[in-house]
Amino acid sequence: MKHGKKYTDALKKYDPQQSYPVLKACELVKSLHFVKFDETVELHVALKLGKSQTMRDTLVFPNQFTAEKKVLVFCSEERAKEALDAGATYAGTEYIEKVRGGWLDFDIAVATPDMMKDVGRLGMVLGRKGLMPNPKTGTVTNDIVTAINELKKGRTEFRADKTGIVHIAVGKVSMDAAKVAENVNALLSELDRKKPSDAKADFVRSISVSSAMGPGVWVSVKEEA
Repeated sequence: MKHGKKYTDALKKYDPQQSYPVLKACELVKSLHFVKFDETVELHVALKLGKSQTMRDTLVFPNQFTAEKKVLVFCSEERAKEALDAGATYAGTEYIEKVRGGWLDFDIAVATPDMMKDVGRLGMVLGRKGLMPNPKTGTVTNDIVTAINELKKGRTEFRADKTGIVHIAVGKVSMDAAKVAENVNALLSELDRKKPSDAKADFVRSISVSSAMGPGVWVSVKEEA
C-alpha cells in the first residue's frame, strides 16, 4: 500500500519495529499526528483464540472521548417515565412501529426482556445497523436505570473479529497521552480478566495503537501497567 509524504515522514520519527510501553506508545501516536482534524486513537489487540473460543463484552473507559449517545429504551408505558428520568432520549412501546417504518434517530437501543418478542422482529432493521439489543452486551435487561447510566457514561462493546483481533477506539489525539494510556490499560485488563480459563501464556499475540490516519506503534505485550 502506497502512503503519502506526511505518513512516510512520520515513520522516520520512531522505530516502527520496536515495541513500547503503553504510555510511551500513546505519546508517540500524538507526536506522529499530521492531519488537521482530531483523529480517533485506535487500539488493535490480536488474541490467540481456539475454534470454540470468543471474546465479546463491554466496559466503561475511565476517560470519555465521545459525544453523549441518544438512548432508546423499548419498554412498557409503565416504565417509560423511569427510563426517561434515568436519561433515556426515547422510551416506550410506540417506537417499535417507528423503527419498523425506518426511523433510526438514536445511537443505542435497550430493551426489557418482555419486549424482545416484538423487538426481535425488527432484526432486519436493527441487525444490519448493529443496534439490536443483546443480553451479552447488557442492553437486554430489567435494570434499565443502571444500563442507561453506564451507556451515558460511555459503555463500549468490544469483540474479537473472525481473525481474533479486537479493534476499538480508545481516545482522541487531542487527549492527554496519560488518559489515552489509562483507557488502553483498562481494555487490556478487561481482556485478561475475560480470557478463557484454558488460554495459553501467549493469549495476547500482539498489541498496536495508532491514530485513524497515522502509522501504528507496537505496544509491549509484557509490561507493568
